[in-house]
Amino acid sequence: MIEFIYPHSHLVAGVDEVGRGPLVGAVVTAAVILDPARPIKGLADSKALSEKRRLALFDEIVEKALSWNLGRAEPQEIDQLNILHATMLAMQRAVAGLSVVPEYVLIDGNRCPSLPVPSMAVVKGDSRVAEISAASILAKVTRDREMVELDTRFPQYGFAQHKGYPTALHLERLAEHGATEHHRRSFAPVKRSLGLLS
Repeated sequence: MIEFIYPHSHLVAGVDEVGRGPLVGAVVTAAVILDPARPIKGLADSKALSEKRRLALFDEIVEKALSWNLGRAEPQEIDQLNILHATMLAMQRAVAGLSVVPEYVLIDGNRCPSLPVPSMAVVKGDSRVAEISAASILAKVTRDREMVELDTRFPQYGFAQHKGYPTALHLERLAEHGATEHHRRSFAPVKRSLGLLS
């Protein structure tokens, strides 16, 4: 973890998203303000951690953070707004729901949503900034759990396995069974399965 220099601030929220690439489900965001008095060891980009480690860190973040909140944009909102704007909306929702108002917000990636507090985008922030790492873990664990739950309702698609991403298995099942109401209809493979693309 690289120590990141915050601009004149103590209450820093980190924000990250999970689920821009999948064909199904919400894009899930998280905002986290860590407690400097209760450090959490081993924070890293959620994708670089084992599932077991992510789950352990999820519980620790929820217990120790000064404040945390999840935001989301549903498939219908993604189809209406496009994935980028839906992601920005979900990030705004995550920050708006924090019980502690941050003085500064650091966002993973290269652009910031419009927020009522100063913010800055940090490229590869999920591996450079502890708060963003924590947010990436909360968002990923939450979305993965939703995919496992969706799998129990639609076992023929293999959601627990591919988490909604356009893997060969998912595309094959989509072609075979068509789209569920949870699929993003604006994404090309889903459009194709609905006969809206030749």
